[in-house]
Amino acid sequence: MVATISAQAFNELRRRGDTPMLIDVRTPAEYGEVHVDCARNVPLDRLDPKSLASGLGGQQDPIYFVCRSGGRSKQACEKMIAAGITNVVSVDGGTAACELAGVAVLHGRKAMSLERQVRITAGALVAIGAALGGFAPEPWSTVGMGLAGFIGVGLVFAGVTDTCGMAMVLARMPWNQACRTATTCSRAVLLAIVLGGLAGTAIAEQSKDLLVAVK
Repeated sequence: MVATISAQAFNELRRRGDTPMLIDVRTPAEYGEVHVDCARNVPLDRLDPKSLASGLGGQQDPIYFVCRSGGRSKQACEKMIAAGITNVVSVDGGTAACELAGVAVLHGRKAMSLERQVRITAGALVAIGAALGGFAPEPWSTVGMGLAGFIGVGLVFAGVTDTCGMAMVLARMPWNQACRTATTCSRAVLLAIVLGGLAGTAIAEQSKDLLVAVK
């Protein structure tokens, strides 16, 4: 069971003069947009429990983890616990809750959250799969149905396990690593995915019309 702390309680720690070690496990782009002023950025996909623990020099104080809303910080804690490092705490509600609670935060350039990128990408892939499955000739219709089904199963798995493979892949994309160009790049790439879905739908419909004309 992962230990948690509310944003209000974390703020009280800061007000008492404590200097808790806080690790922000979001992507560099998300971190660059807004982060708690004392947070250090170590993205979840790069988190090495042993390396992090060795850098503490035997420190016995808890290590606090924070993300956007609390999901990834809990995964980080679970990763640490699995490595035998149990004195870890997840900040409930994440950076958003911390800001509302009055914790000092630093703002930078606007960036698209990883969760939003996952929704856009998954929706576009399902749309492409449905279009191919409904309108394209074989074998593309089978491929389309398989794609839509695969994404659907993946989303169910992500909801049950609170682990999203698509998010892990997107987190490694270049636009999520560079703070300065994150917004422009992420929107451009995701727009390309959406336009690709629309193009796929149009091609599938044209293919269907062509088949009907041939028959």
